[in-house]
Amino acid sequence: MNLPRDGGGNVSLADFADKKVVLYFYPKDDTSGCTTEAVDFTALADDFAKAGAVVIGLSPDPVKAHDKFIAKHGLGIILASDEDKSVLQAYGVWKEKSMYGRQYMGVERSTFLIDASGKIARIWRKVKVKGHAQEVLEAVRSL
Repeated sequence: MNLPRDGGGNVSLADFADKKVVLYFYPKDDTSGCTTEAVDFTALADDFAKAGAVVIGLSPDPVKAHDKFIAKHGLGIILASDEDKSVLQAYGVWKEKSMYGRQYMGVERSTFLIDASGKIARIWRKVKVKGHAQEVLEAVRSL
């Protein structure tokens, strides 16, 4: 994974060798659930850092949208942009979804906890936002 990130530049999992990484996939910047999730992870960012982890949010939105999202909500986490959806597909989170009887492709809200050796330690699929960031923090602390 080597993707453009908020504020310019790129982010890669290799940048965080010997650290735990919380890689969470979300559908769209500045929507209610995605905002709550990003704000919750930001509120716990210091706790994640103390536990030796970095939090990266990833969506198909462009970097410009990420920058606006961060500025509007005072976010303190990395947001990566996967406009071609290659990483979303590699992690199996780009899925067919349905709303009001209409089928479409979109991001299944999911979180992957990657341990300090680079192995996936835990996966949460079809995430419910409320309490999720705290649950992930507890899992990080138990690694």
